[in-house]
Amino acid sequence: MKILGISAFYHDSAACLLIDGELAAAAQEERFTRKKHDYGFPRNAASYCLREAGITTDQLDLVAFYDKPLLKFERLLETYLAFAPRGFASFFKAMPIWTRQKLFLADVIRHELSYNGKIVYPEHHESHAASAFFPSPFDEAAILTTDGVGEWTTTSYGIGEGNRVRILAEIHFPHSLGMLYSAFTYFTGFKVNSGEYKLMGLAPYGEAKYVDDILSHLIDLREDGSFKMNMSFFDYCTRLRMTNDRFAKLFGGPPRLAESNMTQREMDLAASIQVVTEMAMTRMARHVRKVTGKRYLCLAGGVALNCVANGRILRERIFDDLWIQPAAGDAGGAVGAAYVAWHHYSGKPRTPAPAGRDRQKASYLGPAYANEEIETFLRESGAPFRKLDERDLIAHVADLIASENVIGWFQGRMEFGPRALGNRSILGDARSPRMQTTMNLKIKFRESFRPFAPSVLEERASEWFAIDRPSPYMLLTADVLEKHRVPVADGSERLFGIDKLNQIRSSVPAITHVDCSARLQTVSKEDNPRYHALIDAFRQRTGCPVIINTSFNVRGEPIVCSPKDAYRCFMRTDMDYLVLNDYLLDKKEQPPLEGDTDWRKEFQLD
Repeated sequence: MKILGISAFYHDSAACLLIDGELAAAAQEERFTRKKHDYGFPRNAASYCLREAGITTDQLDLVAFYDKPLLKFERLLETYLAFAPRGFASFFKAMPIWTRQKLFLADVIRHELSYNGKIVYPEHHESHAASAFFPSPFDEAAILTTDGVGEWTTTSYGIGEGNRVRILAEIHFPHSLGMLYSAFTYFTGFKVNSGEYKLMGLAPYGEAKYVDDILSHLIDLREDGSFKMNMSFFDYCTRLRMTNDRFAKLFGGPPRLAESNMTQREMDLAASIQVVTEMAMTRMARHVRKVTGKRYLCLAGGVALNCVANGRILRERIFDDLWIQPAAGDAGGAVGAAYVAWHHYSGKPRTPAPAGRDRQKASYLGPAYANEEIETFLRESGAPFRKLDERDLIAHVADLIASENVIGWFQGRMEFGPRALGNRSILGDARSPRMQTTMNLKIKFRESFRPFAPSVLEERASEWFAIDRPSPYMLLTADVLEKHRVPVADGSERLFGIDKLNQIRSSVPAITHVDCSARLQTVSKEDNPRYHALIDAFRQRTGCPVIINTSFNVRGEPIVCSPKDAYRCFMRTDMDYLVLNDYLLDKKEQPPLEGDTDWRKEFQLD
């Protein structure tokens, strides 16, 4: 039985294919169109999924869309009426796309896919819950989903048992932990639905001095984790902005303008909202454990990408273990919708997961490219290269990383979700005190405070980090162990804000955040043998089983998908070497990229 799952029209559109209940393929539309967070219909992603399985749309048994458009339209209308006349401008802007596209979704799906079969529409948070539980390694678990908003629901909890997920309680719009976090994202000068990672990365540079203001004025957070927001401080119900003048007055002035200088206020705001988010998530988790009695917790929804909050839930031992959907946001809704169609609509049983493993297949669910395709592209592009066998390639690249070269690393199937997990990655030496600044400013073209994540051999992770279990999807933080830390320089305790950035805190400073934490990926030989072999070769040379792993893209662009995307990104940055499967390219040998001489202007670089 073949089921195509789709999410679309809000942000991070995606498609996935289930074949007899097994994930065969999944990808986000942005990777093909090269439009970051592309919300359009995922025609390219769907085409890829079908192509990967060697089928056509007339062989599909079901198409599942990740929410109920009519219910969402009801929420839109009721919200505009409740706040009339203030919401009319936003209403008139939203209506054309609804009347042209979203209200007639069945027609859009049939037209885009040339499909004439059955379409099912799970609810948004049902899709999130299914995406969290059904691929998890657990036979039964509690489920917590938290995001901006679906149809009406913004937060829900329930249970998963066998082939069913059941929602037990919900919090409804406009009260939303995701919207609250996005309001601070907006107010600190970052882009909503994109800059939340930046806000989380900025938090350790600040002091949580606004927590009482947030809890006193913005959100009534109860002991069970339920909450209600004071909407007089927010404008997202009526206008195309998140906060209003009352919000600005509470925090001492207007929002920071994008790209303007960061001040201590923004850092303190980031620290404060992070603390409140962690408070809310841990209170919810305790309540859910108490009500459900389940030993395990599954998480999804955009807030589940807050790896600091996830790490806190784990450290406080509220549950025995967690599993978080790697594509926790709307992209993962496509996976959840397909699973709901398989289990709920079709009544199919859930087969047990392999011992100790999940059903997500390490999230390597996107397209792969054969050596023949890559070599044809390189020859047509006039790009000098060397082809090496795997053993020699790994040995050589390990030497290059140990010599502080930056490597574009492209192999195998592209990752599904927002994290690069060793197949579309940029790699560097975590021991280098210069590498964080170099990679942020010369490779990624992003803010200098942004931390980099480590990839560490799974079997050696507990020798370097305070973690006792795998973290394959880079969705947990853990502290660098004391034995790998170094004493900070005299006077550093008096440093504030970004001045903390250049303090060396461990023997792997490039991945150690200012609070001595790291957002780590553990790499197993079973999931990714080539990437594991590379890190192990680096360990044999240096004694360190940790390297930098950041996504293979530059600021404002999606992670690369094809060899062409990878080569273009390589040439437009100061990366030193590029690996495309078995092919090694040296930047010094490459001819200039034709017609691309002014690329630095896009990033306002000298």
